[in-house]
Amino acid sequence: MKVTRLSLLRIAIVAGLLVPITATADTAEAEIDYLLTSIGSSDCVFIRNGTRHNAEDAEDHLRMKLRRGKRYVTTAETFIERLASSSSMSKKPYYIECPGQEMTPSGEWLMQRLAEMRENLDEAG
Repeated sequence: MKVTRLSLLRIAIVAGLLVPITATADTAEAEIDYLLTSIGSSDCVFIRNGTRHNAEDAEDHLRMKLRRGKRYVTTAETFIERLASSSSMSKKPYYIECPGQEMTPSGEWLMQRLAEMRENLDEAG
């Protein structure tokens, strides 16, 4: 196969585009893992379909949903929106109740954790 300048240019363009996509995927994965760990290590109660679950069970449940629904997730925001805010079966919203705080929709709680994490990274970097 003859390699032309145009072919090399196309390869360079594609290779250049793949780096940001990979970096974005790595960032999303790290952010999602941070969110899941934040839930699991919290003293909060996770309310799913009206039933209260401890933090570790909540983390396990959301990791299971992520394994099954990974194809629907491209960013931490899509993870929150599509998998971590409501039941895929009943469509009922999830809630998180932390000591000394009011019950909060899980999507709001997770978005707040995500914003705090990004702010801390911006300040550190």
